[in-house]
Amino acid sequence: MDRLEAMGFLLAALDVGSFSAAARRLGIPAATLTRKIDQLEQHMGATLLIRTTRKLALTDAGQRYAEGARRIVAEVRDMEREAAGEFIEPTGRLVVSAPRMFGRLYVQPVIHDFLRLHDAISVELQLSDGNVDLAAGAADLAVRIGALPDSSLIATRLGSMRTVNVASPAFLDSHPFPRHPDDLAGLPAILLDIPQPDKGPRHGGQGQVHDRTRLIVSGAEAAVDAAVAGVGVVRLLHYQAAQALKEGRLRLLLENFESEPAPVHVLHAPLVQLPQKTRHFIDFAASRLRASLLALGQDERGYGFAVADQG
Repeated sequence: MDRLEAMGFLLAALDVGSFSAAARRLGIPAATLTRKIDQLEQHMGATLLIRTTRKLALTDAGQRYAEGARRIVAEVRDMEREAAGEFIEPTGRLVVSAPRMFGRLYVQPVIHDFLRLHDAISVELQLSDGNVDLAAGAADLAVRIGALPDSSLIATRLGSMRTVNVASPAFLDSHPFPRHPDDLAGLPAILLDIPQPDKGPRHGGQGQVHDRTRLIVSGAEAAVDAAVAGVGVVRLLHYQAAQALKEGRLRLLLENFESEPAPVHVLHAPLVQLPQKTRHFIDFAASRLRASLLALGQDERGYGFAVADQG
């Protein structure tokens, strides 16, 4: 049994919450991953995981084993990178995680330009509205929008992003125009069911509270389309609605009641030595993403702003 491989399978399952999802990420059959972890438990003579139909949970022995496995996998990864010359020249595969829509609109174009300059580097862009475990090596870098929890991750500030309420002109022609957040309660609403940096008044912000949710969607593009179609009011990150706002298909609401803009960062694990591919990408991407956030904020029609900080 390859114990290092089995450790990686175990950590992958813990990071995504299920054997099937981990197998898809690793590109292997779910039965293979299950068998490898079973063999690991048999070798250990201990149960590491409690498996239910809903989630995976670690036993006490599994918790201790997983902590040690993360350290071992990270050390082996660093040794392999050093042997491959990643600490000397920018080379190898770089895994970047970003929110789905922000990644497609802003991060992917930067990656295209980066690849033109670095023939020895390949990039995997993981688009997901959930957070990957950088400490476990799920990705080399992650772009995140929102306040960062206390952690050991190294963050480079790129700027800030508004959260806005929007609706279509046709919708506002046929419904009372909201002057206060309380006015949203009686209006038809669209709910974007993905993690957002600000959840609104119920969570301390000045956002939307609705009693009349008409539509729930799991993608920002679908939420924008529904708002343009007049289904209701929706709360979005500014960049998600920016194009429709520019074109006049949506209008901003309650600007005076907006929460503080959410910070935007690029993050990486606290490695003793940062691979050259990672360092080069951060240097290349940070200035370009800051410029994109500033351009969004400096729209001449005043549809939003983003403050780019150099910290």
